Amino acid sequence: MQQILDFLIRYKNTILFFLLFSLSFFFTVQSHSYHKSKIIGSTNFLMGGIYTWTNNVDEYFNLKEYNSRLVEENKVLREQLAEMSAHEIDTIFKDTSSFADPYTFRAAKVLRNQYSKLDNYLLINKGKNDSIAEDYGVITSKGIVGIVEETSANFSRIISILNTNAAINVQLKKSNHFGTLIWNGKNPNLVQLIDVPRLAPVKKGDTIITNGRSLIFPKGIPVGVIQDFELDQNESYYTIDIQLFNDMTNIGYVYIIENNNKKELQELLDNNE
Repeated sequence: MQQILDFLIRYKNTILFFLLFSLSFFFTVQSHSYHKSKIIGSTNFLMGGIYTWTNNVDEYFNLKEYNSRLVEENKVLREQLAEMSAHEIDTIFKDTSSFADPYTFRAAKVLRNQYSKLDNYLLINKGKNDSIAEDYGVITSKGIVGIVEETSANFSRIISILNTNAAINVQLKKSNHFGTLIWNGKNPNLVQLIDVPRLAPVKKGDTIITNGRSLIFPKGIPVGVIQDFELDQNESYYTIDIQLFNDMTNIGYVYIIENNNKKELQELLDNNE
């Protein structure tokens, strides 16, 4: 203890200098938006680089599992292609060159994935330079992951479905009854579906999908299956526990979804309001 006191006394001027310098630097950044934006940008770049390095190490030890996922995804795609090929397509639809694709998909690697907090986020290695923007949907081949919340030049932060502030429109696959997907902050494998009316045909094991109402996700993206459900106090709406298709504790690669018609649709909705 005496040695620590001697050290502080001996270097008190140097310690005081660095303390005052740090305080002045902090107040300068907080009071000037330009300096603040530069510091935040530099921090995101530095942290993105660190997460890229650590993720490369983790990815090496998970190559076998990632390859298994790709094999399974290719299997599903081949089955869908075979099913489409088995049906003759009307000639009026064979030339689709005049139709624009409503969605654009971009692949990205997850650099960081939180799932143990109340408000969790993911960090991916794509940003503005890769045409990624806010409010783009994020999925894997198994189901939804979250929504792009913030982007920098080379990275993006995703608000996870395991976030108490997230709310996504979904529906029962067997009917058009829909509700809002939220998370109660407890189990990373279970999310909750609320505001589903009592008349909906809710059954354990039924599949939940996106309904396309939010302009973020296309209709039909898988979410999970119903594990349990109960009526609220007024017995008017269900609260449903959904077992996710995705293992949110182990997300390696994702697809970013851009709705190419979102701007036009949003303008019509705004004009209507």
